[in-house]
Order: sequence, then C-alpha cells, then structure tokens
Amino acid sequence: MIALTPEVDVWLADLPNARRAAISHLRDVITNNLPDGFEEVCADMPSYVVPLALFPDGYHVSPRTPLPFAGFANQKHYVALYHFGLYVDPGLQKWFVEQYPRHSRQRLDMGKSCIRFRKPGDMPFELIAELMRQRSVADWVAAYSATRRAPSRRRLAQSARR
Repeated sequence: MIALTPEVDVWLADLPNARRAAISHLRDVITNNLPDGFEEVCADMPSYVVPLALFPDGYHVSPRTPLPFAGFANQKHYVALYHFGLYVDPGLQKWFVEQYPRHSRQRLDMGKSCIRFRKPGDMPFELIAELMRQRSVADWVAAYSATRRAPSRRRLAQSARR
C-alpha cells in the first residue's frame, strides 16, 4: 500500500459533501491497488507518480518533476480519473474499453488519458482497482521511455557544446 499524503486529506475535506465519500473511496481503491514504488503527491489534485529516486530522468516536460502515472480530480460536472498508461499503451486502453461494460451500465466517457464519471457513486471501483494493478513502476517507466523519441545527432551535438 502507498503511504498517504496529508495534503490529499486536506484536498478531500474541501470537496462538496455529495462527492466526498465516492472520491475518498476512489483514493482508497487506488492506494490499495497500485504496485509498490509509486508515490502519492498533491499539487492541484491527488496524483500517483514514480519518484525521482526511482526514475531520475523525471517527466520530459519538467525533468525535476516525478513521472506522473495516475491521478483524479473533482471537476464541475464530473469526477475525472487520469491514467497515463491508457494514453501510452494501446493494449491497456483496449483492455479497459472491453472490460468497462462488464463493470458499469453507464456509457464510457473517455479521452486520451481521462475517464469522466458524471455520477461519482457509479464509478466501477473493481475495474479501477484492476486497472491500477496492471502496470508496475518498471512496466510504466519502460512504456513511457519507449514513447520518448531518441535524441537526434543534432540535439546531441548541441547539448555537448553547452
């Protein structure tokens, strides 16, 4: 299980009462099912990342930022679950889309890495638990690294001159 971050408790306390129980349960499902090595953080929303101690390259947009993996947010009209593995791994996305109707009667409302739940109480928690267990830290780092394009000779030469 992942160590819980007090900032997420504060974030949850600020939620509207109508959503707090379902979103708290979502956090429990995520933290109880993510493989060892991921870390819970909270900036604008609760997120689960690969810490820099395990992947010092960090996130390509900001190398000092731990590599994001999953997170959730309370939006105006829905609860959003973000899972970057769904964006990077077509096989994982295909599995999730095929499994979803077996776990929910609600229509799947999904973007590239965002799953939107308009009725928070109807989130398919068992499927979300299974989704979280699908990729270890090593699996996620390998999948992420495979999507990063190799540096060109020109970029290597430029960085060597700096």
